[in-house]
Amino acid sequence: MMNIVILGSTGSIGTQTLDIVRSRGDIRVVGLGAGRNIELLEKQIREFHPQYACVAEEEAARELTIRVADTDTQVLSGVKGMEALAAEPTAHTVVGAIVGIAGLRPSLAAVRTGKRLALANKETLVAAGDIMRRELQISGAELIPVDSEHSAVFQCLEAVAQTRRSAEVKRIILTASGGPFAGKTREELRDITPAVALRHPNWDMGAKITIDSATLMNKGLEVLEAAQLFCVSAEKIDVVIHRQSIIHSMIELTDGAVLAQMGVPDMKLPIQYALTYPKRMPMTDNTLDLAAIGSLTFEKPDMETFRPLALAYEAAKTGHTMPCVLNGANEAAVSLFLQNKIKFLRIGDLLAQVMQNHHIILNPTLEDIFEADQWAREQVLALTNQ
Repeated sequence: MMNIVILGSTGSIGTQTLDIVRSRGDIRVVGLGAGRNIELLEKQIREFHPQYACVAEEEAARELTIRVADTDTQVLSGVKGMEALAAEPTAHTVVGAIVGIAGLRPSLAAVRTGKRLALANKETLVAAGDIMRRELQISGAELIPVDSEHSAVFQCLEAVAQTRRSAEVKRIILTASGGPFAGKTREELRDITPAVALRHPNWDMGAKITIDSATLMNKGLEVLEAAQLFCVSAEKIDVVIHRQSIIHSMIELTDGAVLAQMGVPDMKLPIQYALTYPKRMPMTDNTLDLAAIGSLTFEKPDMETFRPLALAYEAAKTGHTMPCVLNGANEAAVSLFLQNKIKFLRIGDLLAQVMQNHHIILNPTLEDIFEADQWAREQVLALTNQ
């Protein structure tokens, strides 16, 4: 029996992880962590009977405590509660699916206690990748990517390792759906509303990630994350627009061979693989019908129209606190866009302005990371007179 903790259990990754738990008989949920959606969290508690549940806000935690008083689940709250949940001694694996830099401290807590971290939180490695890698070396914990693109690269690298250990990777190719605005010009995007931007053609995700997909910032974060995950420079990571979302990513070897991982646009496969690795377990309802798809297409991304992707490469080249600042500014700017306080194209412009204003901190500590993140958010608010 595998014991797991799910951080972000009410979000897209969290609910799909619980779908996997339902379909199997060998996984026990010992902890659930969520943000504000206590109605769904209560339903999850009653179905899965975890020992612990944690809510980000204390007021919501008090309400949840009353709601589940007739159960054996102990309710925790806040950052400390999430860290305690991530470090739960009875858990073998922690699924890190909290959105944003809020997932950093719990991710570190899981790694420091030597667990397997099935990571779906890009911001953890974007903001503090060097710190995470040091902690992984110290603790011996496992880090398995959950994002479909990084899972695809991971699976391709595993295939190479099992067959030709001397093979070298020339580059990583991350695929991108292009979001709802693939092929659009800046002029066409000038008056885009949040409601339109939230209509992703292929994936069902949370609001923040969906907007990141629309700006291509999501792919920029994935470039930064892949550089940390696979210990390569961003110059060896390419992005191609692949609107069908069937090829989840590829690697090119030094001899020119390209290996791709393909599958239906569904997160359950990478989630399950992260839980069961190195074993592959059966799944149902995920058969890929290539004949029905008909064709697969590839295009270069338009980095002038979708400026955040270009800025992510720039942040990767600069390093140190710049990726953290880019991420913090983006979280703040996306929040303002979702509140209809700024225009869609303003997101990229704000990121560029904040990056230009940032004085880089070399070899940052964890405290430096959080200070840089806060500074970036404050800069966005100041630049927009909020």
